[in-house]
Amino acid sequence: MEEQFEQLNEYVTNRNWHALQTEVSHMQEIDVAAFIESLPAEAALMVFRALKKDLAAEIFANFSYDQQELLIGAITDQELQHLMKGLMIDDAVDMIGELPANLVNRILRHTSPKTRSLINQFLLYPEFSAGSIMTAEFVQLKKEMSVGQAIAHIRKVGENKETIYTCYVTTQNRMLEGIVSVRTLLLSSDEEILETLMDPDYISVTTTDDQEHVADLFRRYDLLSIPVTDHENRLVGIITVDDIIDVIEEENTEDFQKMSALIPSEKPYLKTGVFALAKNRIVWLMVLLFSGMITGSILARFEDAFLVVPILISFIPMLTNTGGNAGSQSSTLIIRGMAVNEISMKDLGTVMWKEIRVALIVGFILSFFTALRVFFMNGEVMVALTVGIALYATVIMAKTIGGILPMIAKAVHLDPAIMAAPLITTIVDAFSLFLYFTIAQKLLNI
Repeated sequence: MEEQFEQLNEYVTNRNWHALQTEVSHMQEIDVAAFIESLPAEAALMVFRALKKDLAAEIFANFSYDQQELLIGAITDQELQHLMKGLMIDDAVDMIGELPANLVNRILRHTSPKTRSLINQFLLYPEFSAGSIMTAEFVQLKKEMSVGQAIAHIRKVGENKETIYTCYVTTQNRMLEGIVSVRTLLLSSDEEILETLMDPDYISVTTTDDQEHVADLFRRYDLLSIPVTDHENRLVGIITVDDIIDVIEEENTEDFQKMSALIPSEKPYLKTGVFALAKNRIVWLMVLLFSGMITGSILARFEDAFLVVPILISFIPMLTNTGGNAGSQSSTLIIRGMAVNEISMKDLGTVMWKEIRVALIVGFILSFFTALRVFFMNGEVMVALTVGIALYATVIMAKTIGGILPMIAKAVHLDPAIMAAPLITTIVDAFSLFLYFTIAQKLLNI
């Protein structure tokens, strides 16, 4: 890829636009877009203008929103009009949702009335809903058509559609009746009627369904596309797998950010300002800071124990780290399981029982070897026993908390991802210290 970009840079430097056109015609659109974004603004504009019109729109859809904004502000009205003709509706809607008002007004002025009406309709759907990510470019067929008529219709209208692999059989009023694949059409005789070939048991979503629900359906049923209907079962659009992959990536990124105690950001790291990054981080850091003060108050409460048996202090880092790691393991697995719908609230009892059993096993192994190590270090049987029992209790407590807190968050309509390593570790630290010194007071009589 680097060698190819170097060659393209040479063409740009020499203004060899014919060679550039030939080279990019054999490249993937996303790679061409990446090359153009790597150029200075003026050179990027020249290269974009050198592209063939039918290719320019496809490449434009792969630009970042910042690059799209720069190009729209630089191209002429006529170029903008050609560009909007080639853009898919869903790509146009995504772009308009990110651009400033002055550019949006300019775009809509140079868009056909039909396309403008569709864009305005799509913008009315709630953010993160199926309606907001669907496209209106799909193939509609009638059940009275023969296979030959259907194939002829696909040839006529298919060039400008998002996908033609799956076609949708509708009534005159756009009521969805079934779906049929091009594979089925190609393997059937020309005289067969679609009503006998279509699958009436299709999977669909409504315009107001959450995009996470749509992503779950794609994962569960291995779909390439899914029809989107209104609440009267009228077909209004489809969602394709390439769009849902973007949704899955966005949702995963958001979960990772929450699990790292960050407020999610829609912008990439390198394009996010320092103050924005600080704002996204400081809230949870403040919460964890004040939560951590509980640990300090517990240490202050058991200060006398330090004076009687000073060696107890040396085991605190080991105890809190082990507890935090144990809790984080459980919470990570449960959060991920809930994200992919493997675990639901009805599994709370099962999760608790399983985590307790796992904790009993790993806790025994960890505490046994830790107690042996402590005994060989200082020869005090009761100190070794105290540390071992405290560690055993800590692991059981940590894994239980780590397993159930994400589910409790879900029950109170919070994102389970917030119950990840930073918060779990802070909670477990406080409980583990309390257990440690309570056990030490009982066993060591301090």
